[in-house]
Amino acid sequence: MATSPLLHAGPAVGFDQPFDMLLACHERVQRSLDLLLRLQAHAATQGADAQARDAARDVLRYFDLAGPKHHEDEERHVLPRLRAAGRTALADRLAADHAEMGRQWAVLRTALEALRDGHGPGPDAAACQAYADLYAGHMAAEEGEAFPTAAHQLDPATLAAMGAEMASRRRAA
Repeated sequence: MATSPLLHAGPAVGFDQPFDMLLACHERVQRSLDLLLRLQAHAATQGADAQARDAARDVLRYFDLAGPKHHEDEERHVLPRLRAAGRTALADRLAADHAEMGRQWAVLRTALEALRDGHGPGPDAAACQAYADLYAGHMAAEEGEAFPTAAHQLDPATLAAMGAEMASRRRAA
């Protein structure tokens, strides 16, 4: 297994461009999901070796810290705009995805913590794939429909306020 990629690297995007920041987060989500899938395959054959423990630590860090902040950004700034635009079904689906991601993550998290600590076989392959598949469909809906709809005709002051709120919550953490 290769060394874990830097999970917080990505395009040089700031909170002054909040929708670009959300898209950049999706790139980091995808890298973390790819790492999760590689980790699962590695742990299934190599066990809880040093590389598996390091990768488990990286996956846990991303989905425990950055993932929930990203979902909160969407729930505060994207879903209400979808509802206001008459796209309630899409907003409800994305909110339900967030809840299901939380349920699936709780199961994966337990297996990843054990692996990180040097115990257990690691996460189940089917559970990892289901999590990655759920995220893939979710991100596709956001990038293809939700973000463009939510961003439609937002003025610079509204975008600046959105970005400032997102940044402020991260500084407060």
